[in-house]
Amino acid sequence: MAHEYGKETLTKEFKSDVKEAQGLPDSDLVEAVVALANTDGGCVYLGVEDDGTPTGVRRKHQDPIGMSAMIANKTVPPISVRAQLIGEDIPVIQVDVPKSQSVVATKSGKILRRMMKVDGTPESVPMYPYEIATRLSDLGKLDYSAQPVPGSSREDFDPLERDRLRRIIASYQSSDRNLLELEDEDLEKSLRLTVSVNGGMTPTLTGLLLIGSEESLRRLVPTNEAVFQVLVGTDIRVNQTYRGPLLKTIEQIAEAFKPWNPGTELNVGLFSSMVPEFDERAFREALVNAFGHRDYSVLGRVRVLVDDAGLTIANPGGFVEGISIHNLLIAEPHGRNPCLMDALKRTGLAERAGRGIDRIFEGALNYGRPLPDYSRSNERGVSVLLPRSAPDTAFVELLAEERERSGRSLPLDGLLILDKLKGERRCRFEVLSKSLDMSDQRLRTVLGQLTESGLVESSGAGVRRSYMLGSKVYRRSGKVVEYVRQSDIDRVRYPELITKLMKKQGSVTKSDVMELLHLDANQAYYQLRKLVREGRAQKIGGGRSARYEATR
Repeated sequence: MAHEYGKETLTKEFKSDVKEAQGLPDSDLVEAVVALANTDGGCVYLGVEDDGTPTGVRRKHQDPIGMSAMIANKTVPPISVRAQLIGEDIPVIQVDVPKSQSVVATKSGKILRRMMKVDGTPESVPMYPYEIATRLSDLGKLDYSAQPVPGSSREDFDPLERDRLRRIIASYQSSDRNLLELEDEDLEKSLRLTVSVNGGMTPTLTGLLLIGSEESLRRLVPTNEAVFQVLVGTDIRVNQTYRGPLLKTIEQIAEAFKPWNPGTELNVGLFSSMVPEFDERAFREALVNAFGHRDYSVLGRVRVLVDDAGLTIANPGGFVEGISIHNLLIAEPHGRNPCLMDALKRTGLAERAGRGIDRIFEGALNYGRPLPDYSRSNERGVSVLLPRSAPDTAFVELLAEERERSGRSLPLDGLLILDKLKGERRCRFEVLSKSLDMSDQRLRTVLGQLTESGLVESSGAGVRRSYMLGSKVYRRSGKVVEYVRQSDIDRVRYPELITKLMKKQGSVTKSDVMELLHLDANQAYYQLRKLVREGRAQKIGGGRSARYEATR
C-alpha cells in the first residue's frame, strides 16, 4: 500500500502524535518549525509516521488557530505559520512554514536547520555560529566583510600592500582616482578597511583581505586561501597555493595563468589579431568575483583550474538569496560581501556597475564560443567553466561589420539571441523567452533590432512566429545550403509540403498550413489558392470551415 504522504524531504517533516502518551510535546513541533524556517521553509505534518503513514492527531492538537498562536509565542522572532486540519478519515494537522528572512530560534534558545544525511534522508541539526553568519550574509542581513576583526590592529597591515593598492587605483581608468589624494588613514576609512571600535581604528575583514600581511592573515583569517592548478590529462603540471592578501594573490594568479592561455591568430577583414584561448577580461572578472563573493566564514579556497575541458573558477559559498543559475543575467546585482566588492570596484578591479557577470558572458559570445557553464554550482559553492573552443571567425567578422555599420557593439541580449539561434536553427518566441534571461518586452525589442539589421529573419504571425539567423549570417559562414534549408528551401517546397500533409491527413485547413509552414493567415490562404488554381487541390466548404483535398 502506497503511503499517502510520500516521504520526508528538506521541506517536508512528519511528526507522530501517537508515540508519546500525552502526544507530541510542543517543544518538538516548535523545533521542527524552526529548522524548516531556517532552511527553505516547507510543511510539518503532525499525525504522520516517518514512513508517511497517517495515524492521526490527538484531540488537543486539532485546533489549528491555537497551534499557530503557540508556535508564534515560542519562537524568536515569532514565526507566522498557517495550520489547517486535513485528512477525511484520519485527521492530520498541516503546518505551512515560511522561509525566514533572518535566523530564528526557539524561545529556549535552540537554533536549528535542515540537512540531508548520508543515506539521503533529512534531519534537523543545530546551526553553529559560523553557519549563522553565512545564513545572514546569504539573506543580505549581514555584511561579514565589513565586520571588525577581533584582535587585529593597523599594525597588521602591510605597507607594501598599501602601496600596491595605490598603484592599482592609479592603473585603472574605472577606479576612483580621488582616493589617491588621501592620506593612509583616510584612504583606509574611505574604503572601509578600518572602522572605529572603542575610540580606535580596527581593521575590517575587507581591510585585512586587501592589505593585511600574510602572517596576520594566517593568524586572523585562516579561511583565506586560493589555489592555481593545471592538469594535462591526469598529469599535474601546476599546483600552487596562495595565502596572501587578495590584491597580491589576484596579480600572482593572473601572471601564473598567462603561459596556459595561448593565443591564435584571427584575421578579420584587413586586420589580424591574436585571440587568447580564454578571454582575458572574462578571466579577470570571474577571478575577482570568486574572491569578492566567496564565504569567508567557512574553510575552503578559491580554485582556479586549467584542464582539458577548459578554465574553471570556483569559490566556497553558494549563490546568495535571490540569485540562481537561471537568473544570473537579470537579477539585481548584490553579493555576499558588499564592503569588499565596493572596495574592489573603487580600486578598478571589479566592474563598477556590478555587472561583471555580463563581461564573463560577452567574453565568450563575442568570439562565437560556448556560454560559460555554471551548472556545477550548488548551495556550498559557485563554479563557472569557460569551455575550450576555437573562435568562430565568420561570427567575429559579422560582429565587426555590425559594429562598423551601427557605430556600437551588439548588446549582450543580442549576442544571447544570436547564440541561441545558431544552436537551435529556428525558435519560436516562447522558446526564446523561456531559455533566455530577459523580459518578453526586452526580447521583442532586441528581436526587432536584429531583424532590422538583417541578422535575424522571422516568419509566421502571433504565437506561430518563429525566428532564424538571417541570410547574411549564413552567407558569411559559407552555409548557404543550411540557410535555404532553414528558410523552408526558399519556399520552393511549400506546395510539396502542403500536398504531403493533405495526403497524410486526407485534407487540410488554413490553420494546418499556418502551423506547418509558420505562415500568417494571408500567406497560408495564398498558398492554398495557388494549389487550387494549378488543379492540385480542391476546396471543400467555405468560410472558416473550408478544407482542401489533394486532387492527384
